[in-house]
Amino acid sequence: MKNSHLNADKVHENGGIGGGCDDDVVLGVDGGTTSTVCVCVPLLPLISNQNLPNPLPILARAVAGSSNHNSVGESASKDTLEKVMSEALLKSGSNWSAVRAVCLGVSGVNHPTDQERILHWLRDIFPSHVKLYVHNDALAAMASGTMGKLHGCVLIAGTGSISYGFSKDGREARAAGAGPVLGDWGSGYGIAAQALTAVVRAHDGRGPQTALTDYILKALSLSSPDELIGWTYADPSWARIAALVPDVVSCAESGDQIAHKILVDAVQELALSVKAVVQRLSLCGADGNGSFPVVMVGGVLEANTSWDIGKEVINCIHKHYPGAYPIRPEVEPAVGAALLAWNFLMKESERHHNS
Repeated sequence: MKNSHLNADKVHENGGIGGGCDDDVVLGVDGGTTSTVCVCVPLLPLISNQNLPNPLPILARAVAGSSNHNSVGESASKDTLEKVMSEALLKSGSNWSAVRAVCLGVSGVNHPTDQERILHWLRDIFPSHVKLYVHNDALAAMASGTMGKLHGCVLIAGTGSISYGFSKDGREARAAGAGPVLGDWGSGYGIAAQALTAVVRAHDGRGPQTALTDYILKALSLSSPDELIGWTYADPSWARIAALVPDVVSCAESGDQIAHKILVDAVQELALSVKAVVQRLSLCGADGNGSFPVVMVGGVLEANTSWDIGKEVINCIHKHYPGAYPIRPEVEPAVGAALLAWNFLMKESERHHNS
């Protein structure tokens, strides 16, 4: 589709930042290691004291596969992102020329060079009037809990994990989020990989016996731990490994101590990543008791079992920072990305009118 939408450039050549048509839209994209979601929302009035409608109107939603370039490669990541945005526009009855802003929150965007790489091909897709914003998916996740405001800390624990924070004076800090090779051990991948390792160690005599063997072999329809090696390396995708987390949790709930320790260690890792961000940004204030939000996002943190990883993480954080308060977002991160785009547009509009 490269360059196929550039002829729409003249449609909004006089649109400006504060102007626009009634059918103008904003795209918000949450690009993860497991899936990518795009929502298309109408452009809201760019007024700083404007109350956002609740619920936020969603014109369309589209879903595709992974867009983490570290996991699937740059070409596949680009194709996925373009596909999911095209589908959202098609479902909404809108078109590329109606887009005023796009905010992509994509896992694997860890450096300005990552941002610039994505911005480069976005400029080939969208007309020049479109405002383009590319960030790590942690920003979209935080915005989903704070309705577009960037302050506090967000903890994502899905296939991967990351903690990201923002201070009121605009400083940022992150911890973890470096991928499975560099040790995101609180993530879904990290939990499942340690469980697989425990099964192999129990089988060859290096580790204690564990009920994880039966749970995981049953989940994978395998008959022997010897088959785990072939299963693992036939397709070592991060999401495929992380899908075993519910089996690890079930095993821990049944009383298995090895599975229990894996989850306890994961809780400690996740809480430690939040604490590292809080300390670097002094989110807790000088006395350590200041209040700040901790937005909780990701399947690992969902409270759907008696072994509640998210609850245990918050309990651990509260031991050090009693003012931390958890937020479980009512909207998904893709909507958070759309809210970020709206906030960025509003700030640009204010600067434009004040200049």
